[in-house]
Amino acid sequence: MNNILQVRNVNDYSHYLGCNEQHPLITVINYAEVSPMRHSLNNYSVYGLFLRDDANIDLEYGCGKYDYNKGTLLCVAPGQIGGKEDNGEQVSITGWALLFHPDLLHNFPLEKHIKDYSFFDYRVNEALHMTEDEHDILVSLMQQIRKELNNKPDNLQNTIIISYIELALNFCQRFYNRQFITRKHENSDILIRFDRLLREYFENKLQLTHGVPSVQYCANELCMSPNYFGDVIKKTTGETASNHIRFFIIQLAKNYLTAGETVSQVSEHLGFEYSQHFSRMFKKLEGITPSEYCKKLCY
Repeated sequence: MNNILQVRNVNDYSHYLGCNEQHPLITVINYAEVSPMRHSLNNYSVYGLFLRDDANIDLEYGCGKYDYNKGTLLCVAPGQIGGKEDNGEQVSITGWALLFHPDLLHNFPLEKHIKDYSFFDYRVNEALHMTEDEHDILVSLMQQIRKELNNKPDNLQNTIIISYIELALNFCQRFYNRQFITRKHENSDILIRFDRLLREYFENKLQLTHGVPSVQYCANELCMSPNYFGDVIKKTTGETASNHIRFFIIQLAKNYLTAGETVSQVSEHLGFEYSQHFSRMFKKLEGITPSEYCKKLCY
């Protein structure tokens, strides 16, 4: 891990590959023009979209494998590490890369909502595999950005470039949404595993030492990034993963209350530190307090 390339700006990566500088805050790279090249393990301080036509990633989802292989898109955000450490090997790869520094977005609306694109925090095995049409759309947008970078700078250039970036990100979001839809069987498998995990969590009384299960915990146990896990559950059920956990807990609570346990006892059984927190969650989801629910049971 000693040979990590610090990509503090886009041209740190460009220089490593032997590319000419295009702009201090953004670069578009056609890997076919710089291959063969050496591997690099990169510590990013920039955003990056890496479209690899040669990536040999056998993605597994539940009981099946994903069958789109025109191109694989990997997305990174500042603070992430990705790639492969330089071992001296020369490799020939094809595809495109778009890197841009957060400073490029300063004073543009995209600066505030870029964090809404959750795919920047997906893991490699959660990468987007694209259809041919999807692949061609992203390549076209990268080519357009590159063409604009070759134009003489003016006071509209950054606005145009950022518009292209936002369009590319929106297409990526659409493509991921399509991927979730076309993988309904695999998503259902994830949901089944999620429910089993929650059931076993409470059966093993982990809530007594760890509290109520979190989305982070469930995602880790299911070997997914929290963002990808949350997006799968949202697309499959229409509810957030955190709400799915809450609904599961409320159903357990109803079982305990129906069996005659007090609100305080139920709260303790479910792993809440304070019974007020349990009562607040119950009322938020059911519209009545646990005590009011118990009174209804008596009628």
